[in-house]
Amino acid sequence: MEQTPKTIALVGNPNTGKSTVFNALTGLRQKIANYPGITVERKVGTSIIGGVLHQVIDLPGAYSLNYKKLDERIAYQALIGSYEHEEKPDLVLAIVDVTNLDRNLFLVSQLLDLKIPVILVLNMMDVAEQKQITINENLLSDNLGVPVISVSAKQKEDIERLKNFIATEELKAPQPLAWLESFQIRRALGKVKKEWIQPCTNIPEAAHDTEALRLISEGNFDEVFYKYQDKEKGLSVIKQAREILEQAGENPMAAEVLQRYDFIDRCTKDATQQTTDSSLSLTDKIDSVVTHKVFGPIIFASVLLLMFQAIFSWATPFMDFIDLIFVETGNWVANTMAPGILNDLLVEGVLAGLGGVVIFLPQIIFLFFFIYILEGTGYMARAAFVMDGFMTKVGLHGRSVVPLMSGFACAIPGIMATRTIENWRDRIITIMVLPFMACSARLPVYALLIAAFIPSTTVLGIFTYQGITFFALYIFGIVMALVAAAVMKRFFPSGQQTPFIMELPAYKMPKWDVVFRNVADRGWIFVKEAGKIIVAISIVLWFLASFPNVDEQEYAQNAYDGETIESYQLRHSFAGKFGQIIEPTIEPLGFDWKIGIGLITSFAAREVMVGTLNTIYSIEGDDEDIVTLKEKLINDTDPETGKPIYSVATALSLMIFFALAMQCMSTIAIVRRETNSWKWPTAMFVYMSALAYVCSLITFQIGSNL
Repeated sequence: MEQTPKTIALVGNPNTGKSTVFNALTGLRQKIANYPGITVERKVGTSIIGGVLHQVIDLPGAYSLNYKKLDERIAYQALIGSYEHEEKPDLVLAIVDVTNLDRNLFLVSQLLDLKIPVILVLNMMDVAEQKQITINENLLSDNLGVPVISVSAKQKEDIERLKNFIATEELKAPQPLAWLESFQIRRALGKVKKEWIQPCTNIPEAAHDTEALRLISEGNFDEVFYKYQDKEKGLSVIKQAREILEQAGENPMAAEVLQRYDFIDRCTKDATQQTTDSSLSLTDKIDSVVTHKVFGPIIFASVLLLMFQAIFSWATPFMDFIDLIFVETGNWVANTMAPGILNDLLVEGVLAGLGGVVIFLPQIIFLFFFIYILEGTGYMARAAFVMDGFMTKVGLHGRSVVPLMSGFACAIPGIMATRTIENWRDRIITIMVLPFMACSARLPVYALLIAAFIPSTTVLGIFTYQGITFFALYIFGIVMALVAAAVMKRFFPSGQQTPFIMELPAYKMPKWDVVFRNVADRGWIFVKEAGKIIVAISIVLWFLASFPNVDEQEYAQNAYDGETIESYQLRHSFAGKFGQIIEPTIEPLGFDWKIGIGLITSFAAREVMVGTLNTIYSIEGDDEDIVTLKEKLINDTDPETGKPIYSVATALSLMIFFALAMQCMSTIAIVRRETNSWKWPTAMFVYMSALAYVCSLITFQIGSNL
């Protein structure tokens, strides 16, 4: 390869190890963000190859260049040079899973038509050896007309060999349409190119063949990304091209696909061999149980129960330690600094608000730890497969499973993941119900209330009522999502259904360095993003809850019996007066004005609810030493009646409200961007808030009368 800086694009199907190759090539010299204005992840880095610094781009995973999905469109436009935010690559590394070579080579056959130098990287050779698959690289290279190299991306020596291969190989663009033998397809393709694409569109010349074939297959150009003229002429030309194939006995929708797979079969027939083994593989044996129609759902539910029990139990010692640090720090600051506004601001505002949320960092870390293990082992795909049939019955597409499961971590990437759903009806229903999935931002609220008001009694030896309640809240979110989807199914037109195809990768041990790195990244994001919001809100809330000042004479004349001056001050502050205005609305749910303030501030981010309560109770407290928020909630009483503010019914009502309400402005914003309309986020906010109010009301009224 000529030793000048180049742009190298990594292209491949999902689950081929493309990201592993990217990480290995770029190391720490990479940047991850979204494409400008579009919620599709963009990874860019640099790699020194042959002494030259090259730019490496990890394009979104795609099964084809037909761009029915947004991520496929971005990849296609970047490859042909029509996407303004990405440079056209000088070289494409086509990453394929060597154990699924025929399927992966369909995308590669399309890449060969784009007149860009391509290197075929046969990844996962270690898995191929276990399956006794052998590849004749030279023969496969001759058949395809591109350089071929076999690697295992997890091996450093293989990555160095790949770099050397890139640096020394003489690269040239492959011959386009080498796969195409049918004269009739060539004739139809030439007609579309000559009579419509070339004179009437602005699509780059390198994409003319690919686009002509796509138009013949689909029969229209309603969703094209480029500008064109004379729509009627275009439709007429496409119709004539399809008639050419039909008169020759070809199916216009399938002719290209069949020709490509015939070519792939010819290329791989003699170049690949696999020793026949009649015995079932370990993956097949495990799947016979894990994906069983009866045992599969039971195993899935059991995995979730164990996961949430472990999250609650294992995190407790770490949470207690963090809680102790913030309590002692608050006491030290309070006793060391001179009394005054700055002392109060730091102790009652910043430390109280931040400490009330950071304490839940261990549970966040354990949650993502388990999620990444399930993904790394290959079980997450099985869970989606197991739930597919049931999801379809209630009105969700099979592709909805993965976005919904992503919602356990955060609704935002889950909503972004719905772009893989081609049918608009299926996608909008998934988006509208996805926020019911219990995201990690709800976890601090759940954990606080469960720890304070649900007994830790052991059940069946290893479970506790606290862990079971935690698990039940997640199941409740899933059930409500399914119920909402079943209802929405009746109001949306069915549209054209698309089949659900999901690859079940072989089971394997997760890469622990990747798991721990991802967990650390998620933990840091939680602290950084939540911390900024919480500190800002805590400072504002501290001011609103501390002013205006009341004098002791007013307190003596108007306070309830036994009410401290701190409680009286808070009740008559700006925040207290606002809370009392909204209190009549939420009182039937078991909430007082302090919870009401938390409900308002938590719209910025759900976890802010805990920081808000900690700030309020820190301002109200009159103890010499700072105590934990859990103790404050347990001991809080109504100054007028003397009765406890919180009960088990109140805690359950508040958890149900948080499980159902749309308390996240970031989710509202991402729904607006994904749907390009305010109609859907507005409808989402209204129906989820109304449902949360009704269910919370029922929960509290029943719980209070038991």
